[in-house]
Amino acid sequence: LPAEDADERRVARTRGVVDHALRMEEAHERTLRWLDRCVQSHARKQDQALFGIVQGATNLDLRRRSVEGVCAHDLPGYAIGGVAVGEGTEAIRTVVEFTTPLLPDNRPRYLMGVGYERDIVMAVAAGVDMFDCVLPTRNGRNANAFTPQGPIRLRNARFAEDSLPIDPSCDCEACAGGFSRAYLRHLFMAEEMLGPTLVSAHNIRHFQRLMLDIRTAIREDAWSSLLVAWPCIGSDEAHSSTDEQT
Repeated sequence: LPAEDADERRVARTRGVVDHALRMEEAHERTLRWLDRCVQSHARKQDQALFGIVQGATNLDLRRRSVEGVCAHDLPGYAIGGVAVGEGTEAIRTVVEFTTPLLPDNRPRYLMGVGYERDIVMAVAAGVDMFDCVLPTRNGRNANAFTPQGPIRLRNARFAEDSLPIDPSCDCEACAGGFSRAYLRHLFMAEEMLGPTLVSAHNIRHFQRLMLDIRTAIREDAWSSLLVAWPCIGSDEAHSSTDEQT
């Protein structure tokens, strides 16, 4: 490249880094301003619980500053936002394990938008109390079923004559109700709404059972038992984007 073009590209790259840092800073300040407005507008205490949301992307210094600003308000609970939106697993872990101990331990700590089994177990170990995620139903609508061994994709031809339930150990409406993998596959191939309904119900129950086992592991100090009962916790394949592989 001519020297002038190379210089222009270096300037453009530098500008991109600066602009990205500026956007993160502006988002951080906007979050705090919005929280100030929310606190003023939500004076009612008897029928709602306003959580402050910590932001800061993957910038740990900004995360710390966000915690300080958010926790300056005495709120019923605090949330960790801005993760599970494209970062890798290790980036999520770094942010969660850094941020969670900074939040008050006498209030619920809520991790937004997570997620896969491995991420939930990691976050609980870090001190997170609450989660929300569309993963069970979004995947259920797309014929992706979660099991302790990892996800299965019911549209795959290998399930066309599979007489087993999704998970023989599960007590959900689909598994305990006698719906085989083959029949569920047929429902999806025929575009019958019963298929997405049953697999979504199964996926929700799958994560309910995981949380029950996590609570048992906490009470009995038996975290290693989760890896035995839930091999998917340590499986990379179990945490891939199942939606993209239908």
